[in-house]
Amino acid sequence: MTLLSELAGMLSDPFMQRSLAAAVIVGLTAPVMGTYLVQRRLSLLGDGIGHVALTGVAVGWLVGSAMGLVQNDALAVPGAVVAAIIGAIAIELVRERGRTSGDVALALLFYSGIAGGVLIIGFAGGTNANLMSYLFGSISTVTMTDLYLTIGLGVIILAVGVGLSAVLFAVSHDEDFARASGLPVRALNIAIAVIAALTVTVSMRVVGLLLVSALMIIPVAVAQLVTTSFRRTMGVAVGVGVTVCVVGLSITYWQPQSPGATIVILAVLIYALVAALRPLVLRRRRAALDPHPDMLDDVSLDASPHASLHKGATTCSE
Repeated sequence: MTLLSELAGMLSDPFMQRSLAAAVIVGLTAPVMGTYLVQRRLSLLGDGIGHVALTGVAVGWLVGSAMGLVQNDALAVPGAVVAAIIGAIAIELVRERGRTSGDVALALLFYSGIAGGVLIIGFAGGTNANLMSYLFGSISTVTMTDLYLTIGLGVIILAVGVGLSAVLFAVSHDEDFARASGLPVRALNIAIAVIAALTVTVSMRVVGLLLVSALMIIPVAVAQLVTTSFRRTMGVAVGVGVTVCVVGLSITYWQPQSPGATIVILAVLIYALVAALRPLVLRRRRAALDPHPDMLDDVSLDASPHASLHKGATTCSE
């Protein structure tokens, strides 16, 4: 009864209600966009956008101070949204034109974003400590306004990421084929970049700008270990994302730890556990498929229905 009463107390707390709602939205949206980023081999894009969003946070803080707002950071989230979108579109255009490699463009976002944020927050009269809650997450600062904004952005992300999954998969998997099929490749690429930027800003309060990419990528990596199609990968990744967000946040209700770090560590532990158990599961499946276990090479994993697990079928079939 003690555990049940503690759970009831947690769920009846208005602060935890807001925090859990935000965590569920982040758990739903981050893996959806992460699936496309993994498909496009741009797993670190979330980190680059996160660093640019930090500059947007500082700019919003500066504008809020200049306007004399009661809360200097009242415009921090809108500033992060604008900066993240601009940065995501910029890197997509650079990637498309091929003027510099993707890793160099991401490095430019990393360094300029973090340096710009630190400098501008100083001009706004703030300190580097003011940026910590945005870098590593601070679920305790989630207000009703933040929650409404998170819900609105989450609806947009899911509407695009799930509603346009067929065409976004086509572009992410093979741009040349998508272009030959008559799809508006540039517009869809920019759409992926913009939605990725929105995902970063949605996740900012929960896991922080420095850890958001982990929540976008690790659940997808877990799903790829156990699935053989794009849709199933996205579904399993979403399930993992929601689970680690809710469990991680619940742990920090009783233990004074960083919610973002706790959530990411849980995701890493799940990945390690699944990766360790996967060979055992595959070995049992191979034994079940082998009609003559006493004969060598009678059946191989490559000839089994699960061979695609070893060939990365998650990244080449919808």
